[in-house]
Amino acid sequence: MKAVVLAEPEEMRLVDLPEPEIGPREVLVRMRGLGLCGSDLGVYRGAREVPERPWLMGHEGVGEIVAVGADVADRVVGQQVAIEPNYCCGRCAACAAGFTSACTERVIVGMNHPGLLAEYVAVPAEFAWPVAATVALEDLVCTEALTVARSAIRRSGVEPGQRVLVVGAGSQGLLLCLALRALGATVAVQEPHEGRAELAQSFGAETGVDGEFDLLFETSGVPQALRAGLERLRRGGTALLVGINSRPLELTTADLVYRQHTLKGSLIYDHPVDFETTVDLLNRDEVRPGKVLQARFPLEEAAQAFASVQSVAGKSWISFD
Repeated sequence: MKAVVLAEPEEMRLVDLPEPEIGPREVLVRMRGLGLCGSDLGVYRGAREVPERPWLMGHEGVGEIVAVGADVADRVVGQQVAIEPNYCCGRCAACAAGFTSACTERVIVGMNHPGLLAEYVAVPAEFAWPVAATVALEDLVCTEALTVARSAIRRSGVEPGQRVLVVGAGSQGLLLCLALRALGATVAVQEPHEGRAELAQSFGAETGVDGEFDLLFETSGVPQALRAGLERLRRGGTALLVGINSRPLELTTADLVYRQHTLKGSLIYDHPVDFETTVDLLNRDEVRPGKVLQARFPLEEAAQAFASVQSVAGKSWISFD
């Protein structure tokens, strides 16, 4: 089968690999699409370490089941699936509490476990989510990223009618705009990139940030952007931090105490509830996240696809079809 591996930072190669064999509790998925995000870009550039090179990248994968393991009873050949690429152990204290995003043994596909940038991949059946055949491929490709956005929304406690500020309108910020508008919130974006701001506006978000907001979602990972956003957050408001950056936030305790802000980190999602509810939403055709896709590449142009992640207004993806 064909696959693309990262040989060195920013150097990718098209290679032939053996088709994977599946275990009794796994399914074999023929890949159809792979979404790309900022964490992929970190691996591509060498900023995020991986266990070895050459390395198989990619984690936002979708496709079709072509074989099932002997012990798999609830998945069948022919189903289209979205892959949940964070395999929790199910045994640690965090998993027992339903807080699987904090699993101490979490397998992270494409990061500490080989990724999905290949024509066929073996996936634990529990983490291959069947999605209705009526869901378009473009919407299917956004399942994992949409789940990240909806998990942050769940953790925020946002309610219909509240005013929400989204800081950063990259692919995650755009999906937050889409999901928040579907919930009935009033959404504004803080985004200097004209193309991204225009996309957010097409999703129903306002581009003006006048007045105060009940909640804030920070997706850019830029400390200065968060500081500017917090100035618009009402007293007693909550900020959900989704973007990741190692630079200091440069906030004082007075910033938080006098305005009584709550800062809360939101990492990926919790299994199985968040993926399950997102798939249900897609099956009911209540949201069309594929609108965020703005650049499509074939497998042979994977290097160009990864290089485009930062510059494209919207989301880049790789099509195997």
